[in-house]
Order: sequence, then structure tokens, then C-alpha cells
Amino acid sequence: MINNKAIIRSLSNFKKEPFDYCVIDNFFDIKIARELSCKFPKYSSKVWHEYKNKIEDKKTCNNWNHFDDLTYNVFCHLNSNNFVNLISQKIKISLIPDPGLHGGGWHIHANKGNLNPHLDYTIHPKMSYQRRLNLIVYLEESYKTSYGGHLGLWEHNEKENLPGCLKKEIFPKFNRAIIFDTSQNSWHGLSRKIKLPRGIFRKSIAVYYLCKPKKKHLQNKRALFAPRDNQKKSKDILDLIKLRSSNNAYQKAYVKK
Repeated sequence: MINNKAIIRSLSNFKKEPFDYCVIDNFFDIKIARELSCKFPKYSSKVWHEYKNKIEDKKTCNNWNHFDDLTYNVFCHLNSNNFVNLISQKIKISLIPDPGLHGGGWHIHANKGNLNPHLDYTIHPKMSYQRRLNLIVYLEESYKTSYGGHLGLWEHNEKENLPGCLKKEIFPKFNRAIIFDTSQNSWHGLSRKIKLPRGIFRKSIAVYYLCKPKKKHLQNKRALFAPRDNQKKSKDILDLIKLRSSNNAYQKAYVKK
């Protein structure tokens, strides 16, 4: 189902700038990857949870009841002791799975979709553990470089507590995975605009892994977004970012259908 040899090889080279990450091509067996892609719901489906505002425009679904048999079993495997222990041993961090897929599951962007640079939340809202690793696997077989939607990794501007220079762009190639540490001021998001033809979507699945909290860790309980260069003087954007990061009022920042 999963290319364990490629995972082990990539995790051996996990230390990189601007924060720890590795890229794994051919993550799934090709037949599995193609079937997973075909199983995605239609973009217009009511199963999606929609985020639609000026800093994020995407849809997600982490409801196990909506997953087909294959997708269900894949998420079971990615949360299994065997798989989590494999990653834990290679990066020397004791990880804990999140079977609730909080923030994970199916993710999809349509044409002109967006995701501003951001830091993920630190402490899981339902469990007293720190979010430590993100695993994302891209699943649109027809995706071309010209479509944009690259995953950007930014360095941290400590003085302003904002993303600094864009250090890396990762093309969302079919069956490509990225694993990265979210505890290192790990600013990430879409670095290029999405320009898609009709019927093509930026599809991915995501799983997040937790650990016991570090003594010193980031304090954000919700995702902390940053304005893009052309948004830095916009009061509306800055207010939206503040609302989105609020542990009490964050739901007002996006549309739920």
C-alpha cells in the first residue's frame, strides 16, 4: 500500500531549512494512489467543510462516515502503531496519532483557491498533546506545474513574528508526500496562485501527528495566518487574521456548509 523504503530513505534526510521537512515521491503504490484520487467527492458535494475568505479558500472533510472503503483503510494505516512507530524511530521523536483527523482528512482547492502563509495550532483542542508533524499527500494525477498551487515554506522573521523570505517551493506532484515539523515557527501555505482548467482540482489527504508538549512551545491554539505583501496595510485582513486565531471566535472567520 505504502512505499516504506522511500519513506525511510527520505526521513534519513529530515533536517533541512527553513525547518525540518522531507519530500517523498511515489508514496503510495500507483494503483492505490489513482483509486484514492478517484474516490474524492465532487467539489460541489455537501460533505465538504468550506473555508472561504481572503486568507483561505479551500474545502476539507475529516468525517470517517463519508470515506469510501479504501480511503477509510488508508487513514487507518496512517494512524496505525506500525506506521507511527516507523516515523517516530526515524526522527527520534515519540509520536501519537490523531484518529480524529482534526484538521486532516480530504483537502481540495478549486481554481483560484488560496491558503495564506500560516502557523498551525500548537495544542490539540481535544487532547493535551502538541501538534508536531504534518503529513500531506497530493493526489491529482493531471496536475501540471503551470497550474500553480505550490506549497511554500518560509523562514521565520523573529522581529516581526511573521514569515520572512520564501525558502522553498514544493510542486504538488501526483503521489508526492511531504512531512514537516510544525513546532519550529513553520510558516507554510500556497506560494503561487492556483490556475486550474475545468474539472481539475488540487487534491490532497492530510494526517497530523502529536507528541507530549515541549517545555517551551508556541502558544497559538488556532492557526495563525499572515498577510500577503499586498495585504499588510489592510485593516480588514488584519482583523480577519485576528478573528481566525481566536480560540473563541474563529468559526466566524469561515463559511460552514
